Amino acid sequence: MTGVRWAYALNHWDTNIDAFVRKREHERAFKTVSISGFSPVELTAVGFGAWEPLGTPQQISDLYGSLADFREVLRGCALEGVSSYFYDPFIGFDVEMGRGYDPLHEASIPKITATAMWFGDAVRALGGDVLVVRPAGSAWQTGPLDDEQIAALARCWNEVGSAIRAAGVTLALHFDFLSALRLDNGLERLLAATDPELVGLALDTAEFAVAGIDPVDFYARHAARVRHVQLKDARAVVDDEEARTSHAEHFVRTEGGSRGILRWFFEPTDEGGLVDFVTFTETLAEHGYSGWVVVESDQSPHPAESAMVSGWYVQQVLAPILERARTPAVAV
Repeated sequence: MTGVRWAYALNHWDTNIDAFVRKREHERAFKTVSISGFSPVELTAVGFGAWEPLGTPQQISDLYGSLADFREVLRGCALEGVSSYFYDPFIGFDVEMGRGYDPLHEASIPKITATAMWFGDAVRALGGDVLVVRPAGSAWQTGPLDDEQIAALARCWNEVGSAIRAAGVTLALHFDFLSALRLDNGLERLLAATDPELVGLALDTAEFAVAGIDPVDFYARHAARVRHVQLKDARAVVDDEEARTSHAEHFVRTEGGSRGILRWFFEPTDEGGLVDFVTFTETLAEHGYSGWVVVESDQSPHPAESAMVSGWYVQQVLAPILERARTPAVAV
């Protein structure tokens, strides 16, 4: 039996600092998501003030009056609300475009925890229940994480998980393909070091695939820790050497690296990408996954088209797999 809830991420509508700032643009995106067959949306925490009006609870309130007013706008566009927020602690929110806090540093934990609670409370007010977080810096910045560093990360995220759990929000660590956790089995070690009751995993199929990790195999081995799924495709792999390129977030992820990759991520289809979505969904069903599956199309040049293509694929191909798993077999 499965309890999958489908949602859609808005991140590919927000392609530049001033590209997604007006209410009418938001309304078009919300209605497109709705008619594509999704109900809630996932938001991304961004610290550019009024230029990112959905980036923080404060900016939402400034533009829409309050979180409650914003949820009414979503309902008016036939959306239930917000499923989840993605929070990167390295982004600061004290001042616009400020620096955040490194979870490796003990002194950062209280601030990261307070910010996580800020976003977690907003998620609850908007109808959701998951806070997705970036748990560690990039491979080029730290190199492989030693046991002491893994323990420091575990202390941070156990504390955050405990704090937001009290508010009814689940913590899910998001592995990205440039993460230091890709080196020396770092992700497995961090999962082993954290409390499974407090710290879950957000499995992003494309980020795993670009890092050379099979998302189907990883999910099958860690089904009990996966609390959130982000579904998208990829077509190129980044090895450890390329991931350790200086300033890889910009040179590799944004600029495409030495190979000139124009787009890392794609909407889910069966058109020959790295992710086998049918097998992945069958594996979710086999293990009885219960939670959000958030479809993404990061970097899409045509956000509305990507949402509709994704909606068709989910409704016609993936959702029926889960429906069959929910339907008891009829004795003959």
